[in-house]
Amino acid sequence: MDRVNLLEYCKRSPDLWDILIIGGGATGLGAAVDAASRGFKTLLLEQSDFAKGTSSRSTKLIHGGLRYLKQGNIALVTEALKERGLLCQNAPHLVSHLPFLVPNYHWWEAPFYGIGLKVYDLLAGDLGLEKSTHLSREETLRKIPTLEAKDLRGGVVYYDGQFDDARLAIALAQTCEDSGGVPINYMPVHSLLKENGKVTGVRARDLENGQEYDLHAKVVINATGVFSDGVRKMDDPKAQKIVAPSQGVHLVLDRSFMPTDMAIMIPHTDDGRVLFFVPWHRHIIVGTTDTPIRDASLEPRPLQEEIDFLLQYAGRYLTRQPTRTDILSVFAGLRPLVQAKGIHKTSSLSRDHTILVSDSGLITIVGGKWTTYRKMAQDVIDKAIAISDLDETPCSTQTLRLHGYKEGPRHPVDSWACYGSDSAELEKLIAQHPDWGHLLHPRLPYLPVEVVWAVRHEMARTLEDVLARRTRSLLLDAKASLEIAPRVAHLMAQELGRSSDWEQEQLIAYKRLAQGYL
Repeated sequence: MDRVNLLEYCKRSPDLWDILIIGGGATGLGAAVDAASRGFKTLLLEQSDFAKGTSSRSTKLIHGGLRYLKQGNIALVTEALKERGLLCQNAPHLVSHLPFLVPNYHWWEAPFYGIGLKVYDLLAGDLGLEKSTHLSREETLRKIPTLEAKDLRGGVVYYDGQFDDARLAIALAQTCEDSGGVPINYMPVHSLLKENGKVTGVRARDLENGQEYDLHAKVVINATGVFSDGVRKMDDPKAQKIVAPSQGVHLVLDRSFMPTDMAIMIPHTDDGRVLFFVPWHRHIIVGTTDTPIRDASLEPRPLQEEIDFLLQYAGRYLTRQPTRTDILSVFAGLRPLVQAKGIHKTSSLSRDHTILVSDSGLITIVGGKWTTYRKMAQDVIDKAIAISDLDETPCSTQTLRLHGYKEGPRHPVDSWACYGSDSAELEKLIAQHPDWGHLLHPRLPYLPVEVVWAVRHEMARTLEDVLARRTRSLLLDAKASLEIAPRVAHLMAQELGRSSDWEQEQLIAYKRLAQGYL
């Protein structure tokens, strides 16, 4: 992907777009892939970088959702398990199987969770991963030596999927372009264009050159997640609020706290949430919280009580009690949950998605989760066809291989696996520039060649884009990311043709951002 070329194409294309999508997170990118793969002329506009918000701040799991099984939402679990299986088939370079241990500290837990997990296996059907099994106390401690041993009776192991959310988002943007679509970042929509009371397009501004564009389309889709109500108010200032944002916070710890490739799932915390300890890129993620938030932000900040809550639970289940000084990074994301009458706890709100069509024809899709992004996309493009004169074209994404598809199981600690078939091109660049093949930092798994590749082929435009999303340096070790920031900024400036002043501006902005993750 090349932003300059895509923008030029957009300028030269006076014809009406079939589908224009606002929002470059999981939902918007999925919809763009679906629309483009059906042959529709598709444009996606993102106000910042792809997956800048919620879609890069998940627990890094592709899962059916055991907590929804407990709530009795069989339909959502079944759908999510099917989508988990499809994603494993269509993007094996991006998703890996991950074993989860449910530790048992009471006599009733083994049969209770064991039966639930057998149901989970059955609901997955032919698209299941591996079957759940019981472990003795001794087997459990061999698998996770740092698990709290006091009163431990054993454990139940089941399997779900793991992924790198921001990398999947980039793969979707690339797949959209491969299919003929045009995804553009740093292009916020400021207003909707209307004719005879119907939405006919948008007015957007390129943040890099300040130029404004009037872009017309047969259908406009609002896929902006927690910002959906803002776009709905552009359409109708009296539109009622439908989004109830919920904040999820994650802590990142050194792998020494849990030196294993197996995750831990705590099915019931004091506040009724599910908690995960997940190995990811040779680190451990502890999360997540579920805190109602009044106002949506692109950079939500964790509350002190959320950090304390996660540290408390980490200490309860691990032999070593982590403290604030052990936190390598802390990040927060906002779930775009749909409000429901009579429900005040966000943890009780459904994770199903909702599609609304306003009187002017604006389509809004909100809710859902990463695992079901493909089905959400199919549903919203089907709706777009139903309310417009678009040709009735069937969805093909159930079997569509995502950009970089590469056969064979993905190793969960292989940081290059996400490039899939593109990895050969990165290796060629290293052969031409051997100095690009050495680690940027001993505590991070990334190489200079990945910075160059991100600028040339993944539309990285800022230092944050590279350190937060093309690589996951900021999330893995915020301090280490600050230490490599000057070199990364210099590499980017060379690739983008920017000045030393640009480098300094980027470093100042990034330092300010990273302080919130320390």
